[in-house]
Amino acid sequence: MKISVELTLTPLQDDFETPIKSFIKQLRASGFTVLENPLSTQVFGDYDDLMPFLTREIKTTFANTDHVLLNMKIVKSDRSDYEPDF
Repeated sequence: MKISVELTLTPLQDDFETPIKSFIKQLRASGFTVLENPLSTQVFGDYDDLMPFLTREIKTTFANTDHVLLNMKIVKSDRSDYEPDF
């Protein structure tokens, strides 16, 4: 089953850029389709492959960051090729 996941990582600290950049670099290196914009990062792939990967990376990020918030949206389908038609 293909899924689309939107992630917004928000470290609650002065040096917020370092954990965000590290997290995004791990996503980029994963082999999954990754799309970035200024407000969030989307990752696309098979549920059984993507979810264990995200679980590990989120746990690592949480372990390395004192105070952090992560918003995640999951859609059941691969929306990586979405283009508005209006």
